[in-house]
Amino acid sequence: MAESEHTDDEALLNLQDKSNDDLRKLLDDLSSEEDELSYRRRVLHGRIDILRAELVRRLADDHAGGKRDVISGSDLNRLIEILAGDLRAPRPAPPQAADAGDTES
Repeated sequence: MAESEHTDDEALLNLQDKSNDDLRKLLDDLSSEEDELSYRRRVLHGRIDILRAELVRRLADDHAGGKRDVISGSDLNRLIEILAGDLRAPRPAPPQAADAGDTES
């Protein structure tokens, strides 16, 4: 686990002992981190969409150009996998899985 994550988790302990200003600061920090992650996620999704569109375009060009009489079974399976990727929700790692390799305290 990253040091900042460990510190963030500790920050959530003993909330009753923290001042309102401390709680607001924690909330602001976590909200900023969420905004950064959300932005990064949107950028990655945009890149993924561009790559998927390029692959679909190439498959269509190959088919139209006569390079392939039909789209092969492997191409069809790959295309289904690509297009279905948007429908699958990401599977979060179990909480303990992220800590498995962590030996730091």
